[in-house]
Amino acid sequence: MSDVKTSMKSVKWLTWWRRLSQVVMLTILGQWSFYGIFRCPFSVPFVHCASCPVIPCWGRITALFWGFWLFLPLSVLLFGRSFCSWICPGGLVNQLVGKISLYKVRARNAFNRIAPWGLLLGTVAAIFQLIVLNNPRWNIPMRTTGGFWESVALTFQHANVSWLVRTFAVLFFVIAGLGISNFWCRYICPTGGILELLKRLSWFKIYKTGECNDCGKCLGVCEMGTRPNEANCTNCGDCLNSCPVDAIKIGKMRS
Repeated sequence: MSDVKTSMKSVKWLTWWRRLSQVVMLTILGQWSFYGIFRCPFSVPFVHCASCPVIPCWGRITALFWGFWLFLPLSVLLFGRSFCSWICPGGLVNQLVGKISLYKVRARNAFNRIAPWGLLLGTVAAIFQLIVLNNPRWNIPMRTTGGFWESVALTFQHANVSWLVRTFAVLFFVIAGLGISNFWCRYICPTGGILELLKRLSWFKIYKTGECNDCGKCLGVCEMGTRPNEANCTNCGDCLNSCPVDAIKIGKMRS
């Protein structure tokens, strides 16, 4: 019994550390993410920040820009898709929206098996914009010195149709999280799609052992509606204490 209580306390502290990490990263990357959606003139945000004239954007901070793009591949090699559940400001926003969503969709059904492939569609679309179209500029970069919301309004006024479609599509899929929890992160996000493909290379992960009896207890606590080391698992750790047969482990997966 004491071992169970110790395990529960460890998982609780892990959850608190994750939330703290998300809040800290929201203060660091949150403004950058906001600019990427509402003011970035390029079709794919967060890529050509060094050449963008939007002066207030945090992407113009060289250390932040290169630090992010160096850290992201390192994180996936070490901890798989943990960026989505520990670092990403968008992930935190989607998880908070998911708290009040109508449908949690925490079940192993046909929809949950097929829908995550939408991540690949978002990834392919982003890669097409970057490589084939060379990340076109769909908006007029605003060098405004007024208030932030005034700048956002001007950005929408001068945007072309492609930029408006892209931006409203992102907003629509985030708001769709009110219907199905974490809709953007689970089925659309291009970054999540790339990390999903690469996470099998990770050194450490949360995984289930052969003792798993398919009871589904882990599904009931997972914000992404999945099981350890399956599609959409982000190594958040929320499921570590949910297994009645202790079949969920963390660390280097044994072959």
